[in-house]
Amino acid sequence: MATRQARIKSSEIVAEGLYIASAATRLALKNAILVDILAAGRDFDADSFLDDARQALTSLAEEAEADAERTRRERKAASGRYSDSGGTHDYRSRDVTNLRRRRRQSLRIAKELRERAADETELRKLIADAREAAWAEVAGNIDRTLRIEAARPDLEPDYERMRTARMQALRMVDLPRLRSQRRNAQHQVDERERASTADVSDIID
Repeated sequence: MATRQARIKSSEIVAEGLYIASAATRLALKNAILVDILAAGRDFDADSFLDDARQALTSLAEEAEADAERTRRERKAASGRYSDSGGTHDYRSRDVTNLRRRRRQSLRIAKELRERAADETELRKLIADAREAAWAEVAGNIDRTLRIEAARPDLEPDYERMRTARMQALRMVDLPRLRSQRRNAQHQVDERERASTADVSDIID
């Protein structure tokens, strides 16, 4: 019974470790997407973030493996100590079983993270989730700005209901689409400038 409970607990710890790793990866990707699209002005392309996602997961796997190796050394040192512990990380022989379990947990997390790093479907899912988080952050900033600078609820009886509808519509607009519209508008300006230059040249000739 005790062994089964320990196994269930280990499984929960591994699951929690993987959840934290995924959350950290999504956060790193979200920030990369915001910098790439908003600061650098590039169109969103999931393929361009595959290496970022892969590297993030691989780095976390390496951290888990380093933790496993550190735990192995601690277990080895603790196996010959029988006196009272002097602190939280001053392990003794009675801690060997827990240290062995911790090492296995770290290795399982590392193995799973490396498998995810090699799975393009998993990488694209992380990128898609990060993209949604990035757009939600942008939409939230726009919403706050509108409410602070331009909100006039006294002039719009259905303001709250319509604001919710507007923000839902806003969140449905894709960032690449916005960038495409901006690029098309710039292209039209360039075309008009070239046409004006051609007209001036005809007059001079």
